[in-house]
Amino acid sequence: MQRSLTSLTKARGFCTKKPAAAAAEKVVASVLFERLPVVIPKIDPVVYAFQEFSFRWRQQYRRRYPDELLDKSNSRGKGEYQMDYVPAPRITEADKKNDKKSLQRALDRRLYLLLYGKASGAPSDKPVWHFPEKVYETEETLRKCAETALESVIGDLSHTYFVGNAPMGHMVIQPTENELNSPSFKRFFFKSQVIATNKFKIGKCEDFVWVTKDEILEYFPEQAEFLNKMIIS
Repeated sequence: MQRSLTSLTKARGFCTKKPAAAAAEKVVASVLFERLPVVIPKIDPVVYAFQEFSFRWRQQYRRRYPDELLDKSNSRGKGEYQMDYVPAPRITEADKKNDKKSLQRALDRRLYLLLYGKASGAPSDKPVWHFPEKVYETEETLRKCAETALESVIGDLSHTYFVGNAPMGHMVIQPTENELNSPSFKRFFFKSQVIATNKFKIGKCEDFVWVTKDEILEYFPEQAEFLNKMIIS
């Protein structure tokens, strides 16, 4: 029985090597590194109007209590006091300066890391804006390849969380007419999130930015339709 199970395991083992027929095709693991919203997003005006209407409607039929019971200022003990709470501003200094290198901006939105430099999945050696990525080589899985790509940029994965083992999307990039000898690229996207920090030391690039989904689409106009469907924010 043990022998048959071993044979079955070998027959159904996961393939980690590219077949010879696909030698001209490169597989790239990209990371959508995401900082979740820090504050609750503002309520949509339509939703706010409905909530206001619902509150006023309930007030018409609520139970009436004596004024003595509702007068909290008179019922408060002598030794008690009330602390005035002042919420932190939603607009930070990074927002005012439009500092896209700071994670302390757009607190009610999701931010994503983009790098500027030579990309692993780019057909040319010219610097371009791209996500943290790496060409799949000898890693055990594509997820491991994605982890290596992000680790090479931020240096440590202790403040990150990879969401699942499977990619969240993929796209195929075919060579242009002027680059027929170049290989095609299959780019698989993995999602990772920022955990318990608001600052990273970004390396292995000429420049970097933390941008919202709308800003990402401005950096990649040709892939805007694909990214708009893949990124949910």
